[in-house]
Formats: sequence, C-alpha cells, structure tokens
Amino acid sequence: MPNLSLPVTSPAKRLDHDRCYRALCAKDNRFDGDFFVGVKTTGIYCRPVCRVKTPRSSSCTFFPNASAAEAAGFRPCLRCRPELAPYAIQQNLAGAIWQRISAGALNGGATMQHLAQQVGLSARQLQRLMQFHFGVSPIELAQTARLLFAKKLLQETHLPMTEVAYAAGFGSVRRFNALFLSQYGMAPGMLRRSTTPPAGSNLITLRLAYRPPFAWDAMLDYLSSRTIAGVEAVEGRSGHRFYVRSVRILHDQADLQGWLRIRHLDAEQQLEVQLSNQFSPVLMTIVDKVRQQFDLDANPGMIEAHLAHLPVLKKQIKRTPGLRVPGTFEPFELALRAVLGQQISVAAATTLAARLVQHYGTPLPDPLTGITHHFPTPAVLLQASVDDIARIGLPPARAATLLAVTQFAADGGLDFAPGTPLDQAVSRLKTVRGVGEWTAHYIALRALRFPDAFPGGDLGLQKAAAKPSEGRLSEAQLLTRIAPCSPWRGYAALLLWQSLHRESGST
Repeated sequence: MPNLSLPVTSPAKRLDHDRCYRALCAKDNRFDGDFFVGVKTTGIYCRPVCRVKTPRSSSCTFFPNASAAEAAGFRPCLRCRPELAPYAIQQNLAGAIWQRISAGALNGGATMQHLAQQVGLSARQLQRLMQFHFGVSPIELAQTARLLFAKKLLQETHLPMTEVAYAAGFGSVRRFNALFLSQYGMAPGMLRRSTTPPAGSNLITLRLAYRPPFAWDAMLDYLSSRTIAGVEAVEGRSGHRFYVRSVRILHDQADLQGWLRIRHLDAEQQLEVQLSNQFSPVLMTIVDKVRQQFDLDANPGMIEAHLAHLPVLKKQIKRTPGLRVPGTFEPFELALRAVLGQQISVAAATTLAARLVQHYGTPLPDPLTGITHHFPTPAVLLQASVDDIARIGLPPARAATLLAVTQFAADGGLDFAPGTPLDQAVSRLKTVRGVGEWTAHYIALRALRFPDAFPGGDLGLQKAAAKPSEGRLSEAQLLTRIAPCSPWRGYAALLLWQSLHRESGST
C-alpha cells in the first residue's frame, strides 16, 4: 500500500504570489506548466509565457494546474492556449496518477473505483490524495483534461465534431457540447479556424510543447543508432530531421495500424506529430506515448542546475543543453531491445533487433519507405521455441532470456502501479531469469520512465565518470560518485554517454 502520510500544508496551496508574478512579468519559459495565472478582470487563465500585456499583480490569482483555474471559474486563453503547456510532473504517487488521468484513465466509462483499484488505493484515499496535491478532485482533473484536449483538436485538426468529442473522452456529443458551453462560454464550433479541411488531407497534425532548451539533434543521434529497421527510422538532413515509426493499437476490438512522423519546430518550442486520421479514437493515448518517448515534460533548467556540481556533467551540459532521456513508444519493444544488447555493441544489438522483426514482425498494411513492419507481439513470440529464436544469431541462453521477458510482459510484468519505488521495480524485473542489474535499470530508465534509474554496471559510464588519472571506476565507485545526482541519475547517465561521443559498447 502506498504511503499516504501527508504533511500539514498542501502542495496545492504553496504558490508564492510574488515569485509567480515575477516569472509572469519576465515571460520566463522555465516556469511554463508549473503554474497558471487567472486574471480577475477578464475571467481568463493563461500560461506564464502568454504574450498579452501583463496584468497588474492585484488582478492575478495563481493556480498550480489548469483544473484548479477552471474550478475557480476561469476560462482558458485562446492566445497562449493552456492545453499546450508542458506538464509539471510531480515525482510522487499523486503525479503518477495525474499523468494516467491526463492520458484518459477515467474516460470511456472507467470509474474512480476502477482507477483506485489499479493504483492500490480505495476511492476515498484516491479522492483525498488528489485533492491534497492538486486542489481538485480526480473527476475535475479528468474533466479539464478532456475539455483542453477537445479544444486542442478543434484548433489544430479538421476532425468532425463527433470524432473530437469521442477522441477527447466524452461519452456523447451532447455531453461534450453542453460542458464546453458551460465551462468556456462558447459552442465548440466557434473555435474552428476553418470548417473546410484541405483537399485530399487524411492526416492529423498535432503540436506538443516542451520547456526549452531541447537537444533535438542529440536525441535523434541517440535514437538513430538504435532504431529497429522496418519499425522506426530517423530521416532527413541536418536541421530538417524527423523520427518516423509504425503504430499499432487495439481499441474496442479494432486493430488500428499505421504510422506517425515527428519533427521539431524549434522557433515554436514544440514537436509536430503527424499520423493517419484512423487513429482519432486513441489520440490521447498516442500523445501520452509521444510525450513519454521524447521526455517532453522534463524541466531542463531544474535538472541541469542539480547535476552541474559534477565537473564532467557540467562540461557536457554546456555542450548539449536540454539533453533528455530518450524513452520508447512501446515498453515491451524496449525491454527486448535491452536483452538483445546485453554484452554486445550497439550496432550488433540493432542488427539482431532487425532480424527479430523480419522473422516475427507483422507487415504494415500501408508501408512507408523504410517502415514496413510492426514489432512482434508477445503472443507471436511465445509460439516460438528457444531454438527458433536463437536462429537470428543469439546464444541459446540469450534466446531463453528473451522468451522469459516476453512471458513476463504477457503476464503484465511491465505494468507497474503509479508510485512504485525504483528499487521495487528493479527487483521485480530481476526475477526474470537472465535479467541482471544493468538490464533492469536500463529498462526502468527508458521503458518505465524512472528518472533515477542508473545502470552502474555499464563500462562506458564507468569510463566517462572517471577522472583522467583514474582510468575507469568500479561499479561501486561510480554509484558513490553519482549518488548526489539523485533523483535524476538517469539524466546523468545520458550526459555521461553523450560525453563518450557515442562510442560503442553500451546499448
């Protein structure tokens, strides 16, 4: 059972008015998503980066999240668009639950009792926890997430109103129209910039914001050397590079298949996501996956200030400001990639992953150049024997580990409850035969998004963190040296790997 002991003062009430107002006056993008400002004279709430004339301090009320602002009766600004703000993720149980709610955990008829059961709480405990940390109930958080996502779709896509309503998690168009009108004082159709979609367009284009800086080229360099041929690719030239991959999601007994493409809009401090309009029912899920994969909710300024006490990290931060931890679109895919990378080079692991896809992947119905398959599902791989898997070039022991991880995933082993401590997650992963400390931490870091995961047994990290006179640190020495970097040791790992200039030897 998660620890629910709460301090006397609620985090939802700890905003310093003067500090928030100074950030508002400076239009400081480091605080984007950390708070919102409600302007009493207009009844509108904005992001701290909004470019409208700054209101007087006495006219401002500051809120820790958009839901609290809407619960107080404020409407979202149509200029700065609060739905674009990066999330202010709290590294605690409440933050993990909020992230699930924002991805649609209370949509589609799901109840608060069902969510509470998933996270190991009673409905009453869940209500109390979220009210304490966010100042509003889980239902109010879900309602704001639906409304803001619908607003985003209305302003960025040409989806029919019915598809907008259901994509945003509303049970009916009537309910959507009524709630939108009551909360925002206008009918949904009034937000449409154009009622006529471009001729021949069958793509959905969405924009996702982040807190700058973003080391986009470094992110794509890391992903490029690890892409699984046929499933994903990094394409384009310098300054115009993008990431593309196949996507397959089961939804209401429908097998949705296609692809997505992501490019960086540097001037706008956003990522642009393009995908087929057949994915409209699962857009909230896809947006959440993309935010996780590209670590869009990181706060680089806060993280880098914490890590800069180590000279080797400070030097690399100056070279690649805004470096983030690359995640994955599918945790199972990354877990197998980690097993394939045990004790071999990055290039060799990438070759093996491509062979696995060619033997067991599902062909994409409408392929792109270079994107031809979906990654194998656990159900397909579990039909193969150890000898079958070994034929892609694996030692039998490694093939057995790959199948053991597949069975672990099929049994729900990669589905961790929000708030699970890192040590518990690592211990659970290590119950799989052939998964050791390095593999467990690598999966926890990139697939499960634990920011403090750190594969200390990695030889590259041991070399990168050593002083010139030390040669290479032992695992124990490395963990001692990197301990002050907690709770962001994972970012320290990426900086150290980056400092090696992508030498081979670590996955």
